Amino acid sequence: MIDNINEVNPNNVVKEIISYDDFAKLQIVIGTIISVEPVPDSNKLLKLMVDVGEEKPRQILSGIKKYFIDPQSLVGIKNPFLINLETKVIAGLESQGMILAASEGEAFALLNPSSPLNSGTPIR
Repeated sequence: MIDNINEVNPNNVVKEIISYDDFAKLQIVIGTIISVEPVPDSNKLLKLMVDVGEEKPRQILSGIKKYFIDPQSLVGIKNPFLINLETKVIAGLESQGMILAASEGEAFALLNPSSPLNSGTPIR
């Protein structure tokens, strides 16, 4: 059992406490990456086309390029995606969501489900 928040959060960075209703506004689903392209003139960005269980794939830009020697290794990966995030134009391209991942220093991890799940499966 953790008795001190500093054990899990050594920088003691605590964001604003939100209500369950705030959390419930987030639409996080399992998505399957179906294609990956480097974004021209960017050292960080990858353009992911992601099946999130909708009629057509979503284009999601992510600054994860440095963590993958071969970005094509991401094709077929299932991971949580936030899909009701306001659309944003990055490097002249529209991003329609956000991939969820974790990092600490140089360590980086995608959050793959431990069991097979269909694209569009909600995270609760």
